[in-house]
Amino acid sequence: MNIPKLKCLVVDDSTLQRLSIIKLVKDHPRLELVAEHNNALDTKRELENSKIDLVFLDIEMPILSGFDLLDNLKVKPEIIFITGKTQYAFQAFNYQAIDYLQKPVSRERFNQAVEKAIDQYTLKNDKVNPVDENFIFIKSNLKKHRLYLDKVKYVEAFGDYVKIFTDTEVYTVLSTMKGFAETLPKEQFLRVHKSYIVNLFRIKNYSSKLVFLEDKKIPLSRNRKKDLEESLSGIA
Repeated sequence: MNIPKLKCLVVDDSTLQRLSIIKLVKDHPRLELVAEHNNALDTKRELENSKIDLVFLDIEMPILSGFDLLDNLKVKPEIIFITGKTQYAFQAFNYQAIDYLQKPVSRERFNQAVEKAIDQYTLKNDKVNPVDENFIFIKSNLKKHRLYLDKVKYVEAFGDYVKIFTDTEVYTVLSTMKGFAETLPKEQFLRVHKSYIVNLFRIKNYSSKLVFLEDKKIPLSRNRKKDLEESLSGIA
């Protein structure tokens, strides 16, 4: 299953700050770095000639500020402002920014902002293609929940239950691991250990004993390594 990544542009006149955001972008499984710039003029040309979904935009830059750049764009991508000062926050949201991050940006705060951008992207995409079958319904805490599978990172056995870890929530569901695995698309999820199912699209790398997600190490059974390699080769 082809899960789209948001095509990103990082703009900051500070090399150190720009590189720190670039690393966060590259580490995130739902983001793809298209380009980086240290000024608004090059950024404007990039946006006019490339498909960009999300821009991490510094506000204070020489010649043209981040605000000046947006004022000169006919079509505006989604924006996450990044700045060292809080005084621009109100003005930033007048530009309908996804979020406003203050330097230095922590990984947790970065991921929160990206989650908002992904939600916004999904909403827009749903308007074009309202039939989205990439979800299931689960029962947790006596309520039925629509579980979007793209947001599931991994599933862990928990006695007579399974715990489902998403980007923002943890759900506890009465089910065996085998039974729950059968409800998931095999092209997207794989049981890599008796106690773990992982979203293949969330894997950063793996070793002979571990599978590495963005913020979690999952044990890998010896007899599952070949299955993992075959599954990953099918989505590469």
